[in-house]
Amino acid sequence: MTLQQWVNDLAKIIDPSNMKINESLKAYTMTKLGGHADIFVMPNTEQEAQAIVKYAHEHNVPLLMLGNGSNMVVRDGGVRGIVINFSKLNQIKITDGLVFAQGGALLKDVSKYAAAESLTGLEFACGIPGSIGGAMAMNAGAYGGEIKDVILETVVLTPEGQRIVLTKDELELGYRTSIIAKKGYYVLSSTFQLQHGEQQAIDAKIADLTYQRESRQPLEYPSAGSVFKRPPGHFAGKLIQDSELQGKGVGGAEVSQKHAGFIINKDNATATDYIETIRMVQRVVKEKFDVDLELEVKIVGED
Repeated sequence: MTLQQWVNDLAKIIDPSNMKINESLKAYTMTKLGGHADIFVMPNTEQEAQAIVKYAHEHNVPLLMLGNGSNMVVRDGGVRGIVINFSKLNQIKITDGLVFAQGGALLKDVSKYAAAESLTGLEFACGIPGSIGGAMAMNAGAYGGEIKDVILETVVLTPEGQRIVLTKDELELGYRTSIIAKKGYYVLSSTFQLQHGEQQAIDAKIADLTYQRESRQPLEYPSAGSVFKRPPGHFAGKLIQDSELQGKGVGGAEVSQKHAGFIINKDNATATDYIETIRMVQRVVKEKFDVDLELEVKIVGED
């Protein structure tokens, strides 16, 4: 099948105005890097999302989920096939301490929405920029909290387009991993179980965590956030700092001088610059400390 045939078929599934051809992905990633997607689609409903996933599976079309792009580096050659984005699936509802959020809702918005209803448990997520889908896939966490502490259940699509409900235990949530990531599921929605708390204490915690994040992280530059997972017995940022790599990089990419765990797009970097800087950091830390830094970010696309 040709690209044009895919386009024609998808136009029967979704509103054509929600489909873009040869779309640059720079605007959809926090690093502001990457090439073009052959086809970029933003379904309006969960039914449309399911139809797209089924179509891609049945016609053997490559399909990539791109959430808020906070934890993904897209190579300069872009992505073949279909890139699907759930940002229009962003509904948030609260009922009796249960917080329902669709996969395209932003985690930090869900955290603030819950806080406004005097619900405690999601304060740790007030500054995490990812979508609910991305947060579920990697069991997102910060400041001593993580998704597995508060999740009740999640509705996903399998790569074949089957809709299934996964309980907390079935999600197999571990350190920056889940069955969603392992099996390539697409998150339609999640339900969180929170507790009623004291409004002043909730607001104070969010204010404190926001201050810590803004004072310690290089938010003034595009980046993929924390690039590396925490190695057993170590902290990635400390290893990088002790390797004297802050301020160093390739091309327009640089290891942040504010937070060594971040690699920033400081000066019109290419994705190749960014990825080569990642590899340089891994190589030097391995040479100095014999520690393998495992990626927390996902690198996708073609060179």
